[in-house]
Amino acid sequence: MKCLSSCLVLFLISGVGGFDLVIDDIPDEVENLIDLEIDGFPSSSKARNGRYQRSTSDWGYVGDLVEDDDKIGLYSYKVQSTITSRLANTMIQAKMVNNARRPQPIMFDVQVPKGAFIDNFTMDINGITFTSHIREKSEARKMYAQAKAKGKAAGIVRSNALDMENFQTEVNVPPGMRIQFQLHYHEMIRRKLSSYEHVISVKPGRLAKHMEVDVRIIEPQGLRYVHVPNSLGDHFDGITTISKGEKKAHVSFKPTMAQQRKCPKCSSTAVDGNFVVQYDVNRETTGGELEIFNGYFIHFFAPENLDPLPKNILFVIDVSGSMWGLKMKQTIEAMKAILSELRAADQFSLIDFNHNVRCWRDNLVSATPSQVEDAKKYIQTIHPNGGTNINEALLRATFILNEAKSLGMLDPNSVSMIVLVSDGDPTVGELKLTTIQKNVKQSIKDEFSLFCLGIGFDVDYDFLQRIATDNRGMAQRIFGNQETSLQMKNFYNQVSTPLLKKIQFNYPQESVSDVTQSSFHNYFGGSEIVVAGKVDTENLQHLESVVTATAANAELVMETLRDVEELDGFMKKDKYADPEFTRKLWAYLTVNQMMAERNAAPTAALKRNITKSILQMSLDHHIVTPFTAMLIENAEKDEIMLADQPKDPRKGCCPGTLGLTPNAPNNNKGIPSWANVTAVPVSFMPEQLSPPVSSLSINRVDNDPHFIIHLPKSQRNICFNINSEPGKILNLVSDPDTGVVVNGQLVGAKKAENKKLNTYFGKFGFYFKKKGLKVEITTETITLKDGSYAITLTWADTGHIIRKQLLISVRKESNVTISVGEEMSFMVLLHRVWKKHPVNVDFLGIYIPPENQFSPAAHGLIGQFASEPEVSIHHQTPGQAPEKPQAIMEVKGNKFTVTRGVQKDYRTDRVQGTDVLCWFVHNSGKGFIDGHYRDYLVPHLYSFMKKP
Repeated sequence: MKCLSSCLVLFLISGVGGFDLVIDDIPDEVENLIDLEIDGFPSSSKARNGRYQRSTSDWGYVGDLVEDDDKIGLYSYKVQSTITSRLANTMIQAKMVNNARRPQPIMFDVQVPKGAFIDNFTMDINGITFTSHIREKSEARKMYAQAKAKGKAAGIVRSNALDMENFQTEVNVPPGMRIQFQLHYHEMIRRKLSSYEHVISVKPGRLAKHMEVDVRIIEPQGLRYVHVPNSLGDHFDGITTISKGEKKAHVSFKPTMAQQRKCPKCSSTAVDGNFVVQYDVNRETTGGELEIFNGYFIHFFAPENLDPLPKNILFVIDVSGSMWGLKMKQTIEAMKAILSELRAADQFSLIDFNHNVRCWRDNLVSATPSQVEDAKKYIQTIHPNGGTNINEALLRATFILNEAKSLGMLDPNSVSMIVLVSDGDPTVGELKLTTIQKNVKQSIKDEFSLFCLGIGFDVDYDFLQRIATDNRGMAQRIFGNQETSLQMKNFYNQVSTPLLKKIQFNYPQESVSDVTQSSFHNYFGGSEIVVAGKVDTENLQHLESVVTATAANAELVMETLRDVEELDGFMKKDKYADPEFTRKLWAYLTVNQMMAERNAAPTAALKRNITKSILQMSLDHHIVTPFTAMLIENAEKDEIMLADQPKDPRKGCCPGTLGLTPNAPNNNKGIPSWANVTAVPVSFMPEQLSPPVSSLSINRVDNDPHFIIHLPKSQRNICFNINSEPGKILNLVSDPDTGVVVNGQLVGAKKAENKKLNTYFGKFGFYFKKKGLKVEITTETITLKDGSYAITLTWADTGHIIRKQLLISVRKESNVTISVGEEMSFMVLLHRVWKKHPVNVDFLGIYIPPENQFSPAAHGLIGQFASEPEVSIHHQTPGQAPEKPQAIMEVKGNKFTVTRGVQKDYRTDRVQGTDVLCWFVHNSGKGFIDGHYRDYLVPHLYSFMKKP
């Protein structure tokens, strides 16, 4: 369930001053960031129009706030969370002030658990409060557009798909101004591994004069225990207090400012992480606990003391190139531990896949010690490489399970499941996600479950959730870090002990309606099933004192219902209890169930009907879903802001991501930071230093082929052409010390124009001698060669290849980047022309950052400038054309005439290019390059050259 998240920015308009919205480009890991500037906002306690009064809240004296480097004072940071029968209502509040003498940006940045529903956000600026309302998305946007047309204010929310989502607001605040942010959300606390775990992100970012995390737990069933692990670190040992009663508990964390400091004299805070509360409730009955309150019932079902059922399990492991390195190492480590935990009654097998699919065994085998050891040895030999064929891998797994069932090899009381471990999108075989989802659903036929582990930040987690939910399983994101193996093992522990399967709860229709999740499969030990619905209080006599829960292998009887009057009395006595907890839990479960049904809907008409139901639930229960937006307005309703969630875009691959991703967006996110270009305005002034093309300027060769050499020290761009014959191979970089060679082979146009045949680069060869690797890039294919081994991608692919710490990243019909650790990187750009063009042909361009760590021995048409020569340009005179002045250049003891002109950079605009000012050296670069251009001709695509 997606909720409002990731990036919210609000701004408002007063009668005197205005807030200007500034939108900037954002790195991949934060989808969008909208900065807010406030101009002309009064810094005194009262605005010129008298509207903005000093707040009468308990801010106290702000002049003694901690003096951070940025002079932003955090007066108060408060988290209050109340858990009522597993429903957690959480409020995060920050009171901040700008103590500086200049305007400062103040940010409210909190993390909200994925799946939680944000239901309220307020902002108070010097006593003027803005509150929120939920509206249907199109209606909210219409209201926002009307407000914006009148000069009012708005903001935008961007969604992320992490387990903890960022809610971020940033306001530029004048000196002395105070601001308060307050966010409310609620979530259902789920039971995992025999414990409820409530996680609150506490990251204030600075020292707070008043810091408080306050958690209250109210459980009518009674509390078995309450535990607060030291998740924030040993620094806060002994600060948390726990008060526990029979049915209530209070957890308090109130570090003083001195206790918050990282060290006695530090100005930075040590509070940075998750505050975790764990607890469990008493269970007296086998069939669970039923609570009825305010017209709704909640049935918590968590039977214990049952023996685990045998399981038939297929582990399907992604071993494509993107799993190279730490991901694969941690996966192997986790899989070896997981295999050791298989029981003697279990059957299992392993499937590993990249662009091909391999089976450790073609059928299920018993989990004997010898078979487990053989499987561990097999896992240890895996070497990731190639693409990702998820469709074929999952169909192979379902075939093995279906065949085993048809042959009578499965215990009727056993549970069958597939566990998929992957970090990427499908890149070979079937690529359409909806088709894969349909194929897997048809193959599984409701016979077993699919669980998905998505590794890393770049995995399509939404797809894994859909395909798992569609097949009675669940998905979990595993972040690729040092704890990957632990996260994988914890997930496996949640699903490795099936106790019941195909559970059906039986409620009397006379008194119960609108039941959410009435049918379940595969109940696992240590977890809990929650059923909610409406109850007709006038017909409670029909709700028998016995409710059955029937499974394929057992029938459990819940002996008693909780006394309605007793629960009502208990709830009313506690001022912290949420009287709406049953209604909210029912709404929470219902919306999540409908979202899952919508994802699996087979027809567009059914999907539309479900969408309408979700929308109505969102409006009725004041929660933000993908179909609603939050309007934020002042009391007069004349200043309106919008918190909106746009369509969820597919995100581009993150840096370092490996594996093929066919549907990458057509933007510049896949281009390394050094390759992003900023347009340079063309102007012809007297000789001056050339502006760099980007923050990290590039040496480039592109089109007919022209060279642009950027000299960082003198901040000049020097250009020259090479006029040679088609088929000739030019050396661009030859570095015998690092063992790196870059050569380019020329291709000619289809015919000459004006008695001149234009030539272009049609092929590049990269040779990394010390690694024994060769990369050949043509206008058709990209090939990596390692001895007799070779792997090829086409320009129709988007994907990545890695071998021996060399990374090749391909963006479909756009560019290829080659990275060698952090030492070197290269970009090759593809230029396509109309196939029937009478003259032009497809060609390539190459871009090389001067920061590449070549040795002093490096040479070649580009490599020789790794050591920048001294260049002097003087005596500028008008040229034959006014826009092309001439000058004298002196370099390497040579003196010659150069012309000021424009060349093209095609990194961001492959059609028109970006104009780059440079001094042009005539006669194929004679005098600027060492020797003659013929000295740079080499016999083969991977040949080193000798210095001229």
